[in-house]
Amino acid sequence: MWTQKPGYLNQPRQLQISATMQQSAKPLLSGTAEKASFLINGKNYFSCLAGAVNEAKRQIWIIGWNFNPEILLEPEKSDVTLGDALERAVHSNPDLQIRILVWALGPIYSDKSLRIFFQKAFPKSNRIQLRFAIQPVLLGCHHQKLVCVDDNVAFLGGIDLASRRWDTRGHRAGDQRRRDSEGLPYEAVHDLQVMVRGQAARMVSDIARQRWAAATAERHGPLACTCEHELQCEESLSLSNISIRLAVSDRTRGSRDNLGSVTAKQMIDAARRHLYIETQYLASFNIAEALAARLKEKEGPEIVIVCAYHSHGLIEKMIMDRNRARIIAKLKHADEFDRLRVFYPVIPDGTRQVPLFIHSKLLIADDTLVRIGSSNLNHRSESLDTECDILFEAQSDEHRKVIRSLRHSLLSEFLGCSSEMLDQVFEQNGSLIRAIAALDLGARGLKPLHSKSRKTTPVLGTALFDPARPWPPSPLRRVAGRLRRMLRFG
Repeated sequence: MWTQKPGYLNQPRQLQISATMQQSAKPLLSGTAEKASFLINGKNYFSCLAGAVNEAKRQIWIIGWNFNPEILLEPEKSDVTLGDALERAVHSNPDLQIRILVWALGPIYSDKSLRIFFQKAFPKSNRIQLRFAIQPVLLGCHHQKLVCVDDNVAFLGGIDLASRRWDTRGHRAGDQRRRDSEGLPYEAVHDLQVMVRGQAARMVSDIARQRWAAATAERHGPLACTCEHELQCEESLSLSNISIRLAVSDRTRGSRDNLGSVTAKQMIDAARRHLYIETQYLASFNIAEALAARLKEKEGPEIVIVCAYHSHGLIEKMIMDRNRARIIAKLKHADEFDRLRVFYPVIPDGTRQVPLFIHSKLLIADDTLVRIGSSNLNHRSESLDTECDILFEAQSDEHRKVIRSLRHSLLSEFLGCSSEMLDQVFEQNGSLIRAIAALDLGARGLKPLHSKSRKTTPVLGTALFDPARPWPPSPLRRVAGRLRRMLRFG
């Protein structure tokens, strides 16, 4: 359990928790994971998920921003789709129930999953229920990415069960296995998911049941039996008997708790030597303020951020990317002691280098704290969207060793070197920044993400497309009415 004994989050510095957390009607959920395995990239996650589906005995919950039954789970092995695997599971086990809840606009937003609304091919079995959820908060979405099996195994993180998520750790340009459900190739993508077992899995299953009840008014209790599973996930780093916290932002009940932002700020405040971040977006000015404050400290931590070179979609490029440029400018201005690096990863494609798309949502403070989940470092994850993040706190030297190995495994993937080599160079100088500089020598590597912006405030349009707080209905109606009148009388 998360105790009040002297621990990393309980040192005097970390006890300065914001009023948002203290007044929260739904604080962080505390528990223990018998085992937590870090599944780096879609290949490792999907293959592990395929094993869990095959071993499912009583129930599977799938809660997602998007869902596509036509994706291949293991394209390196077979043509079995996610839908095939789920149908086979219920066909071979008459006791199995599968419930899938998807944000109603997710398939529309991605456009690669639209057929899910019209096709009759899935689901075939009446023991597979597919439902769609509408968020009660205007402009908000359901963003959690959860899969729970028999209250014993649960997956959560940044990877949707959707097209354009599968990739290997090699991230080879032109990998023919990297094709979407329509057979079209897509760019290399880096992401991260975590599998938890034991009490932590039961806690995630409870979250899935609550989301289902909120969307469908159907209530289901925990399983009365204990189901065991023999899952061996390839290439995964694992923690055993580790304290966890779950930060759940549930907008269906009108909650305004910014638990994802609070936990991120706590971790930023907790870091003593190194803060490592992987993020699809760097667009939260709240997080930027916290990072800037640490950079101004004479003895503050090194901060290494790896993010996507550019966003997908016109609105994201106009708002998220431009705000990122302004945040980088803000952080550079605060970086009095040269402890900040913001990178984007590149991979070789013939004689040129192309960006590796980052979709992960990860923070690691020193060798002690890890947060993985669905929350992006943007405003809507703080105020609008339903999110779920898991935090781990090391309580032993073995835990710290695994967390450090996770950080170095991720960085070595980008740098094209071994984790052992990164360990060795890091040990020699004690600096993450200097270790990266020493090993960033090949066609695969990390490029600085520069900013030419002279402004450090949000761009025009942020309040609409990445709002820091929910929009009340009446102003939106007035805006919509004015737009209609303008178009009518133009």
